[in-house]
Amino acid sequence: MTNEIFLLNISGPDKPGLTSSLTGVLTDYGAKILDIGQANIHDTLSLGFLFEIGSKKKSAAVLKDLLFKAYELGVKAKFTPISLEDYENWVNLQGKDRYIITILGEKLSAEQISQVTKVLSDKNLNIDAIKRLTGRISLVKEDEYPRASIQLSIRGQIDNKTELTEKFMQISHDLDVDIAFQEDNIYRRNRRLVCFDMDSTLIQTEVIDELAELAGVGEQVKAITESAMQGEIDFNESFKKRMKLLEGLSEEVLQEVAVNLPITKGAKRLIDTLKKYGFKTAILSGGFTYFGHFLQKELGIDYVYANQLEIKDGVLTGGYLGEIVDGNKKAEYLKEIAKTEGIDIRQTIAVGDGANDLPMLSLAGLGIAFHAKPTVKDNAQSSISSIGLDGVLYLLGYHDRHIDLID
Repeated sequence: MTNEIFLLNISGPDKPGLTSSLTGVLTDYGAKILDIGQANIHDTLSLGFLFEIGSKKKSAAVLKDLLFKAYELGVKAKFTPISLEDYENWVNLQGKDRYIITILGEKLSAEQISQVTKVLSDKNLNIDAIKRLTGRISLVKEDEYPRASIQLSIRGQIDNKTELTEKFMQISHDLDVDIAFQEDNIYRRNRRLVCFDMDSTLIQTEVIDELAELAGVGEQVKAITESAMQGEIDFNESFKKRMKLLEGLSEEVLQEVAVNLPITKGAKRLIDTLKKYGFKTAILSGGFTYFGHFLQKELGIDYVYANQLEIKDGVLTGGYLGEIVDGNKKAEYLKEIAKTEGIDIRQTIAVGDGANDLPMLSLAGLGIAFHAKPTVKDNAQSSISSIGLDGVLYLLGYHDRHIDLID
């Protein structure tokens, strides 16, 4: 007895009981389900069954009954015979590499999506699924924090990942959209640790610049900070120069700055969600422990590693205690925390904006340049520049409904 393979496509208005009714017909004829998939867009159903059935006589009967059942349910049914050769070719595609592309922006346009998908088409990559990760945007009410994200699951062989990434970066620059490209492997689906830079990442300021303003040396320190963040001068050298300029600043000023730290948009939403789903979090900063511990308490961060100010008789000495936390030290702490928590380094995420963040961004399983300097964006695996810090959640594949469960 020769078995036959059919692809059944169902389309029409969605309603409860459709899948149960159709599989019930297939059950009556002893059909074997080889694959099944469903999508629902604005209450319009697209449902597919790939099934194997016995003799031609039996297959003719099941097709007839399925058509009648579809008519009863008010949906359309389409049958496509599948050859054994085509089916086996499809099975063999399962071994192909899979990737996830996440597109982020305040709003997404047809042009942005068109340009991204054209790159995929030119590279002969197939899109298996497209999923919207953000809630629908109202056309009547103005959203004070607009954000949009879709996720593309793609399959195929990529010969030159660098070239593909460069094309996405160009689109990102030209069309003001973030495009993240990740391998779809077990580590992407099981991230467990997220490490953050502090200044200009978790908070929207460089604390040392604020302290310098209050000490009357703002312009000198800002110039050194900017040069260091651009990677133009050694971080350790710049740190010592800036610290010396803060000599004599009162300790009372630290408390005043701490209570007024401008926490980055989306940071609380991100960290609350990470905590809800069991992630460990850390601040790895070239800034100061005084402010890191303040944020730790405010946001519920697990680890803080930063520089410790030296204070004597209630004033800053212009010195520091312990080792300087520079870029290499941040990477060391990332590795150390992962080991302590029993987490594979490929399950980690690092987020930062400056040149001294690059070592940890490169080491982590996913390195994200957040509203970063051009040099950092060019050398990071992924970047977010169009929305807030909670954009990290979309790179993890979370939908707004998963995030809003915490509210």
